[in-house]
Amino acid sequence: MRPVATMLTLAVVWSVPAFAQIEVPDSLRQAAASAPVFASHDPLRLTLEAPLNTIFRHRDQESEEYPGTLTHHQADGQDAKLNVKIRTRGKTRLTRRICEFPPLRLNFEKGQVASTTFRGQDKLKLAVHCQSNRAEYEQYVLQEYLVYRVFNLLSDLSFRARLTRTTYVDTDGKLDTLTRFGFLIEDDEMVAARHGWRVLTTQVVPPEMAEQYYLALIEVFQYLIGNPDWSAFNAEPGEDKCCHNTRAIGDPGEGPVFSVPYDFDISGLVNTRYADQLFKPADRNLGIRSVRDRIYRGLCSSAASLPKVFALFNEQKEAIYQLYREQPDLDPKVAQETIKYLDEFYETINDPRRVERDHQRSQAGRAGVHPEVPGVTGRGRHE
Repeated sequence: MRPVATMLTLAVVWSVPAFAQIEVPDSLRQAAASAPVFASHDPLRLTLEAPLNTIFRHRDQESEEYPGTLTHHQADGQDAKLNVKIRTRGKTRLTRRICEFPPLRLNFEKGQVASTTFRGQDKLKLAVHCQSNRAEYEQYVLQEYLVYRVFNLLSDLSFRARLTRTTYVDTDGKLDTLTRFGFLIEDDEMVAARHGWRVLTTQVVPPEMAEQYYLALIEVFQYLIGNPDWSAFNAEPGEDKCCHNTRAIGDPGEGPVFSVPYDFDISGLVNTRYADQLFKPADRNLGIRSVRDRIYRGLCSSAASLPKVFALFNEQKEAIYQLYREQPDLDPKVAQETIKYLDEFYETINDPRRVERDHQRSQAGRAGVHPEVPGVTGRGRHE
């Protein structure tokens, strides 16, 4: 790989290339692009009233929906109260020992949302605080929300997120009323529709179908945040569609395919207390001891795009840092530790010797998380 320092060029936030698009209704594209719920970064003040104690007892992939109400408390004092159906969602965070308060999915009545902040929405994921009696878990919410914001700075083909301050009222009368930070995550179909694509239901994405610049972008992004728990090509055992912690979007026939990343709680940047316990990097022969140790898992085929990708990260560096410096309620110590962790990333990508070293390590073996994909290996730890 050529020295990075001599190849950096000025870059702007990347937009989806003008490939032949599959047909997506204009009404859906417009609804996705103009969704007011993601038009601002101001936290939404919400009250969710539902039989939460009953809902929380159902923790599987086919959990039952229950009726509830979601109230949006607006700045002008005009509250909007909506009927919603609610169920639990997720995978590892459905485990009670990890999250006594599990992630939720909100299913809106389309006829009610037309004149509200939730106009155009059908279903939305709500990321929650996970544990009600541990302050650091609210910090995890803010940190993971900011990871979504970081990727938004790098690509508009990304999941948008909106911070919430939600009061939870259990109509079963079993759980205490409480108010915590959370965030809403843009629906898969809406992300795809904004760019004229569809969500793919395949279990495997051949590497040659991936758009190579975007692939390099997510490879470096996952290295930035220290996330080993993802795949752009394969579903995990027990998952029914590709790909693990990325959503495949694009053209299922001729390509290209874009694996859009999400779900960042196992990353070193968020640094949850349960990340190493769940992912167990020491047992996966990755050459890392903790998720805080970075591992580069890039393909040889995408390496040609690295100089342009590095330039984009350098272009957006100050904006990325600013997210952590200016996020209200983020613990200053957490912000300081995060910026230090980001500093290590930038020291690496701007040092040709470190780039060459980590790239060589990434190609040195086949013992990684997805050894069936040529070039994806378990080496390349950032030191």
